[in-house]
Amino acid sequence: MFGLSAGATTAAMMAADPVLGATLGYDERTGFDPVTYRAPTGLAKADPAKDTALGWITANSAALIRLSDRIWELAELSLREWESSLATADLLRQHGFRIQWGVAGLPAAFVATYGSGGPVLGFNAEYDALPGLSQKRNVGRHDPLVYNYDAYGPTVGPGHGDAHNTLGAASVAAAIAVSKAIAAHGHRATVKVFGSTGEEQLVGKPYAVKAGVYDGLDAYLDWHPLNVTTATWNTTSALISATFTFLGAAGHGGSPLGNKSGLDGALMLATMAEYLREKNVGPAGRFHYAIINGGGAPNVTPDTCSVWFFVREGSPARARALYDKITTAADAAATASQTRLLHKFHTATWNSLGNRAGAELANDNMQHIGPPQFTEADQNLARQLQGALGKPQIGLPTAVVPLSPPPAAFLGGPSTDSADVSWRTPTVFILTAAFPPGVPHHNWAVTAGAGAGIGHAAAVASAKYLAATAIDLITQPDRLAAMKGEFTSRTEGTRWESLIPDGAQPPLYEPPASFLNATGQPWPPPGVTWPVERVVAEEHLGNLGPDLPPVT
Repeated sequence: MFGLSAGATTAAMMAADPVLGATLGYDERTGFDPVTYRAPTGLAKADPAKDTALGWITANSAALIRLSDRIWELAELSLREWESSLATADLLRQHGFRIQWGVAGLPAAFVATYGSGGPVLGFNAEYDALPGLSQKRNVGRHDPLVYNYDAYGPTVGPGHGDAHNTLGAASVAAAIAVSKAIAAHGHRATVKVFGSTGEEQLVGKPYAVKAGVYDGLDAYLDWHPLNVTTATWNTTSALISATFTFLGAAGHGGSPLGNKSGLDGALMLATMAEYLREKNVGPAGRFHYAIINGGGAPNVTPDTCSVWFFVREGSPARARALYDKITTAADAAATASQTRLLHKFHTATWNSLGNRAGAELANDNMQHIGPPQFTEADQNLARQLQGALGKPQIGLPTAVVPLSPPPAAFLGGPSTDSADVSWRTPTVFILTAAFPPGVPHHNWAVTAGAGAGIGHAAAVASAKYLAATAIDLITQPDRLAAMKGEFTSRTEGTRWESLIPDGAQPPLYEPPASFLNATGQPWPPPGVTWPVERVVAEEHLGNLGPDLPPVT
């Protein structure tokens, strides 16, 4: 079941890695039968407060879509979402939420709060884009909106290739709708929206969870764009992020003797890492990397080059084991290339902890509400995008996929920085079709639909799924108790500890003065060293030994 070692019992595996026991092993340990499983019905109840919340979303879908489109247009990269976070917080403030900026020392992160007492429910809002995924909205072929000409290497601007513009807008709309419902019907509850920065780099929430920002929640409601619509209690990959910078000595490419190339060190690390894959990476293991600064021209030996690694595995312990192998290879690459190595940890997150009780409640609401309402124009765009990528032109799904158990073995996949939150409070996780089947995450084709009707329909539907589930948790204490009871049972014997070392400073960018003025934040944040220490190559040129007389 674990995809680890043949012949080992489930109990032995759970004892060896309690995190896997809480995630992959829990259902089996409790006698759950995945073969006969059918999601229960009757959990989601009709209620006037739910009618109010869903009605508010329908009546205010234009405001939801405006926020989503505004964030799509801004396309701000991780940890620099200045205008996107302001737009998100402004809509919440207009509806009575109190805003606290700069949580955990992250300038673009905020917590918005409404109400008091009762269950405390958290909603996740993200708004960061990805580099190189710019694309014109509603266009079914690759046509970047921002194209930067360069004779030697053109580049493309950022874009919402993970549809986070829809993610943040939908969560905000759901939270506002719940606030309207509890006010109209006299329910006591506290609604919190966590504006999270740098999710695509897995930075924001791990640092915030370590700082206690998410403490005190009774439940956390989250969703993510996908190519199907369903609830889930599956796990994700744990992840460690770090850069390895090789520092050498620059020189002329035509007279290279004695030069020390940072690029050589980076390429050696990349090559050695590839040799790890066959014998040192388990079925759930992944690592991938980007060379950040490989040189500006062939006739200049680059004295500085960085390789940025993401290392993923099924649990923190397994991620650390794989990460240690990468760091050993980096040390060897520096020795072989005669460069100096700077190893910088950036962030890390656990694999996510599912909650079947929460998934079942969400699934029941999703089945009642129905799938996103895609138009024929949306379907035509989807088929064009699928065709442009060489995939079957089947369009968008038109149903909510019934809840099903996680696969018997976890074989790796994406990570989420909501994972650390899921180990601190019971979490509901929903997936909504926001791009076509066959289109992968982090692709220009996602960007094309995220700013058009496909993204609009997904955002409206997701807002309704989240709001309806939240109302049930407020009006049905037994549903919330079931989630909390399962959470306690799953985490028994497992103690969450942040993978971020004490004293680690998150990767940060200095905000514009206008953003600091608008949010009332000082710079730098308390406890942050700024400016950070410069990374500069100061190495000697290579020694070829005693000078020899010329050969005559």
